[in-house]
Amino acid sequence: MSEHYSLVRHLADINPGSWDALTDGHPFVQHAFLAGLESTGCAVPGTGWAPHFLLMWRNDALVGAMPLYAKAHSRGEYVFDHGWAQAYRQHGLPYYPKLLCAVPFTPVPGPRLLARTHADRVALARKAISITRDNELSSLHVLYPDTDDSTALQEAGYMFRENIQFHWHNEGYRDLDDFLAQLSQPKRKKLKQDGKKAREAGVVFRWLDGDSLDDAALDFFYECYERTYYEHGNPPYLNRAFFGLLREHLPQHLLIVQAELQGQPIAAALNVRHGDTLYGRYWGCTQFIPGLHFETCYTQAIAYCIAHGLQRFEGGAQGEHKLSRGMMPVRTRSAHWVADQRYAQAIADFLERETAAVGDYLDVLREHSPYKAGRADADSTPR
Repeated sequence: MSEHYSLVRHLADINPGSWDALTDGHPFVQHAFLAGLESTGCAVPGTGWAPHFLLMWRNDALVGAMPLYAKAHSRGEYVFDHGWAQAYRQHGLPYYPKLLCAVPFTPVPGPRLLARTHADRVALARKAISITRDNELSSLHVLYPDTDDSTALQEAGYMFRENIQFHWHNEGYRDLDDFLAQLSQPKRKKLKQDGKKAREAGVVFRWLDGDSLDDAALDFFYECYERTYYEHGNPPYLNRAFFGLLREHLPQHLLIVQAELQGQPIAAALNVRHGDTLYGRYWGCTQFIPGLHFETCYTQAIAYCIAHGLQRFEGGAQGEHKLSRGMMPVRTRSAHWVADQRYAQAIADFLERETAAVGDYLDVLREHSPYKAGRADADSTPR
């Protein structure tokens, strides 16, 4: 069988059906999501994300792919390597451009080596190293790979870095009150206070998906999303056109939790649904009400999961405050290959120490579990 590779700069040049056949339906790596980031100007060379999609062909059939980007900076990644870049600068060496395999602006674990077999995933991982070396790039990074990809990346010789996210797991709760009853008294009181403050202010919540997610709802969500970024001193990574494309091409995956006061929306949180999991992504508000943030972003998402039989809610990157809302710490991973062996060894030594520190941090977090004594919460790497 004839096997070869190619790099394409525009995902629009690849048949959507052939690409999506490799994604197992995961929304963040589907053709519409990644191509939408490019076509709306969000992930393009002008923003520091130059697409170079790696394709693996066998007898003219697409059998593997990697979403690769030549990066001119490290923004929008949520795995922080600024210290590595600074070390290169201090020694007069270029760290950028680097090669990145990731979903731009999306710290969600999932497939990155898009292939049906372990052998093909290993082959993709090794080909990406060859591309990095042949183009004299400093390094190659694969962010938030799932378990199958991590196994292949390890076989291909990548180094691994660990971090922590906070995820909620459904233990077969009958309703939200059943979930709250499993929390320790202080944590249960905290969540109930969030909801009480919002209700006493007159706030009501709506779950918008399918046909109920109309232009008005999406416009208001984007106003909130944009406001959140500007309040933190940064322009938003994503534009209104991108979210419009998501609703057009992936409507079955979108959920907006909208908070309303006297019939007018005042806050919104956008979530993405896939299989048995709900992913919390973006939020914002136009009016401050105590407890509104946590109720809109977390409690309502958990209530939705229970009502719809979903097994997991991933609350996004960082945030120890999520622990007190019923989410438990989970390890996430990133994989790295560094061309200069001197730096590769120094980074490997650093990662060994950092991984031990992450393990200690995980132990501390478990000691502060929000659940009643006696419940066992196993650590796991996301699928």
